[in-house]
Amino acid sequence: MPKQKTHSGAKKRFKVTGSGKVLHQRAGMRHNLERKSSELTRRLTGTAELAPQDAKKVKKLLSS
Repeated sequence: MPKQKTHSGAKKRFKVTGSGKVLHQRAGMRHNLERKSSELTRRLTGTAELAPQDAKKVKKLLSS
C-alpha cells in the first residue's frame, strides 16, 4: 500500500512539537485590527496548543 501524502493545507497551519503537541495560530488576527482592542490583539498573539481531540485528526493529516 502506498504512503499517505501530507495534507498541503494542514502543513501550512499546524506545527508538531518535539513532545508531540500540535500548535496553531489563534483566529482573528488577519484583518480589521484597528477596530479590535489592544487587549484582544495581545491575547490573540502567539501560538496555542490544539485540543487533544483535534490534535489526533491533525496528526493524521500530517502523517506524523
